[in-house]
This record gives sequence, C-alpha cells and structure tokens, in this order.
Amino acid sequence: MSASGGTRAIIAALLANIGIAIAKFVAFLISGSSSMLAESVHSLADSGNQLLLLLGGRKAKKKADKEHPFGYGRERYVYAFVVSIILFSVGGVFSIYEGIEKIENPHPIEAPWVPIGVLLIAMVLEGLSLRTGIKESNHHRGKQTWVQFVRRAKAPELPVVLLEDTAALCGLAFALVGVSLSVLTGDGLWDGIGTLFIGALLVLVAIILGIETKSLLVGEGASDADAAAIEAAVAGTPKVDRVIHMKTLYLGPDELLVGAKIALAPESELRDVAETINEVERRIRAAVPVARVIYIEPDVFVEPLEVEANTSAIIIKSAD
Repeated sequence: MSASGGTRAIIAALLANIGIAIAKFVAFLISGSSSMLAESVHSLADSGNQLLLLLGGRKAKKKADKEHPFGYGRERYVYAFVVSIILFSVGGVFSIYEGIEKIENPHPIEAPWVPIGVLLIAMVLEGLSLRTGIKESNHHRGKQTWVQFVRRAKAPELPVVLLEDTAALCGLAFALVGVSLSVLTGDGLWDGIGTLFIGALLVLVAIILGIETKSLLVGEGASDADAAAIEAAVAGTPKVDRVIHMKTLYLGPDELLVGAKIALAPESELRDVAETINEVERRIRAAVPVARVIYIEPDVFVEPLEVEANTSAIIIKSAD
C-alpha cells in the first residue's frame, strides 16, 4: 500500500476534525451540553491521532543506519499503536466520566439549536472525510471485505482513519439523539446517556485498533497469497529443485523481508549457485514488489527417511 493514499486520507480527516472540534466546543460553551463537550474531546483526540500518524509516516522514511540496519519502517506501527491506546482511551474515559457526571447532575440544554446545528454540519464533514478514506482504501482493498481489509492491512493509516471516521459518525449520531431527547423531554439525563455511549464507542475502537496494531508491532508475515506467489517464483526458477523452507516478515508497511533455504543440485558449481540466487531474487521482486530484503541460502535437499536411515546406521555402528 502506498503511503500517498493514506496521507491524503489523514490530511482530509485532520482538516475536518480541527474545524469540527472548534465548532463543537463553542456549541458546548453556549448550550452546556455534555454530549457536545464529549464530542469536542473526541474530535480533538482525532486531530491528535492524525498528527501522530503523519509524524510516524515521516519518521519511517529515515534511512537505515548502524543502530537500525533494517530501517525505521515500523515507526508507523508504533505511532498507530500510540493513537489506538492513549488518545482513544483518554477520550473514551473522559467521555464516560462526563456522562456519569451529567446523569448524576442533569440540567437542561440552553440554545438547543446551536448544538443540533453543529452536529448536523459535523456529520456532513465527517461523511466527506469518510468518503475520502473509502475512496483511497478501495485502491488497495481488492476483493477483501471491509473487516478483512482492516484486519489484514499492513499499512495502519487507512484502517485507523476508517475506524476513526466511522466512530465519529456513530458518536455524532449518539450525541444528536441525546441532545434531541433532552430538548424534547426537558430532561438533561438523555444528554448524559448519549455521552456515555460516545465514551463506550471510543473505548471499543481503542481495543480493536490496539489488537490490530499490536499484531503488526510483534511482526506479521506475508499474506497467504503473497507467500504462495513468492514460493511459486522460487520453485519456478531453473536449477532450483525445491523450497526447503521459507519465512517472511514485514519490516514496515512497504518492505517485506524474505528468507528462504532452497535446494540445488549437489554438483552445482559456485558460479551457477550465484547466478541461480540472483535469478531467484529477481523473480521474487517481480512477483511481490514489496519484498525488498531477501536472503537466500542454497542447500542440498535430503529426504527425511534417508536422514533417519543414516542416523540409525550411525547408532548401530557406534554400538558395535
């Protein structure tokens, strides 16, 4: 997945959230709605999220050095993890606290047309931001469902933005229902309940993102399709008998490490071995372009039964 698509989606979400956060906070000051305060914190947290994602993408471009010989590609995973755990959780916990406070001490909403108007405008802006995220994601999603895309994407930016915008729209809907019911009934309790729902939603999104980005930080291998393509490319190289074993690891969203032990003919000369390895690397990169770091170990394949027979013979001979 190219970084440019994710960057466009992040910038679109950032611009929307900054404007929305300011409008929501002004609406809170005028109306005193706890839902509006929770949504202000939500949008402020989202803005911080996007800034962190942009920072992570910038740091990931640093060239490899002695201390980090495989580069800084995983910086993008680190910042996505910070986004999911800290900012979402802080926003969620604050919203839950504010909701409980409003339920215990309800008060009517003043100038209700202000928060309702701001919420409706915010829903339009968040919808536009989500549309940008969906458009950029469709370039990379292929035939995957949206759930599969979020779970399997190696670049964290687009899944984070998609979940952020979806959560934002749901949160706005909760706030709109809470404010509207408070206005219709004259009971501020509904505003507090809407705030609680917003907080629970943020915590849920934090958990989902935390699980997915943790998996990327620990280290994920190539997808089944890419692994099969790599193995087919290796096995199809002339003079390669078979792939003995292979391992892959994403060093960053756009950089895959491939390590493989391949079986060559026992009588192969050194020049032939070197040429075969170069051809294997070329074929791997052609099959899966993100496979940029490749280590190939040539070997001679020995059937397991033959190994067991040789081992048994050694044991019998030693016993004699």
